Amino acid sequence: MNLQLVIRSRLFVGLAQVCFFLFLLVNLGPLAFAQDEPVPTQLVDSTPLNPPTNIEVADTPNDAGGSITIRWTEPIPPEGTAIKGYYILRAEAVGNEQGQFDVVGETSTGSSELLDGNVVDTLNYYYRVAVIYSATGVNGLEVEALAESGISRMVSSSAQWFDWRRINVFVGVIFLCGFILYYISRAKAGKKLFIRKIAGLEAVDEAVGRATEMGKKIYFIPGTQDMDNVQTIAGVTILGRVAEVAATYDTYLEVPVSRSLVLVTAKEIVKEAYSKVGRPDAFHEDQVHYLTDDQFGYAAGIDGMVVREKPATIFFMGAFYAESLILAETGNSIGAIQIAGTAMPSQLPFFVAACDYTLIGEELFAASAYLAREPKLLGSLKGQDVGKAIILFSIVIGVLLETFGVWRFSSLFGVLD
Repeated sequence: MNLQLVIRSRLFVGLAQVCFFLFLLVNLGPLAFAQDEPVPTQLVDSTPLNPPTNIEVADTPNDAGGSITIRWTEPIPPEGTAIKGYYILRAEAVGNEQGQFDVVGETSTGSSELLDGNVVDTLNYYYRVAVIYSATGVNGLEVEALAESGISRMVSSSAQWFDWRRINVFVGVIFLCGFILYYISRAKAGKKLFIRKIAGLEAVDEAVGRATEMGKKIYFIPGTQDMDNVQTIAGVTILGRVAEVAATYDTYLEVPVSRSLVLVTAKEIVKEAYSKVGRPDAFHEDQVHYLTDDQFGYAAGIDGMVVREKPATIFFMGAFYAESLILAETGNSIGAIQIAGTAMPSQLPFFVAACDYTLIGEELFAASAYLAREPKLLGSLKGQDVGKAIILFSIVIGVLLETFGVWRFSSLFGVLD
């Protein structure tokens, strides 16, 4: 009985294998054993194909090197054919000979220029351009054929010293520098330069005077960033002027800081300001003190001091982030005069809403020239203001000319081809 079962099972397995082989033979046999059809290698009428001509290669101008521009004249396709595109072939020069040509780029029909941006400045190259023709073959299938141009001259890339497309920017910089040097010379000659008033800086004397009358402290907050931030530098510059006025009026000035370098710098500035007005004995080392590097720990520490001591005047000058509203709103709640200045666009609305005066953006940086009245700084500030006025005037004139179609004034300010 067991022998019969074994025989039957083996017969069943063998029959299944034969059926599977027959299935493969019927369905896949033509694919496995059929001869491949010949691939068309020429167009229908064997018409000679025109290659690209006038191959021009040159180092790409006005760049930093590493690119070569290839130009050619498009051929006229024979009747019954169409141009599908172009292959750009490149060979590295080996002595005076060219190496193997490889495809380095491809363009579509209608294009006659390509920039090869993958070259090495120290190497020489040869180029060829191959046009791709397409037509209907003898068996009705679309066939393609290539027609290659001759070999170009040897070429290499190099970096240029100047980008002559930016000559308009160069002329503008020359004029701006000229204005700055002119006004610096006038300031050194003793000529009085008109500088528009900055309300926040004009109010320094008033704010310090109010603290003097009330017999309360002045707080100066130089932001939360270190001395590598230009806003912090501008802030401690203003601190020098505030310290001079405070020393003159014998009003206590307190400067809590969040960075060690700012601590050292601010302490020296305040000390020098007290000495400058002849009151070095009125300076105390603890007037400038460190709180913490932590952003919100610093804000919480200042808020606690403000609520407890209720200063009459608070200055916020420097770089501020999310703590700006926390600081300004606390000072506003106790009725202090607040003067703020920052170049952080996202924080300006909070200072404008909660402070009496706000230095917006570049006014913070102009403060050093405005307060010091030093000829070089004043001349630079005046020259830049004149340059900005000319730019604004040019914008207005350009809008009018473009609107009425008189002249395309904007072409003066684009990148020249």
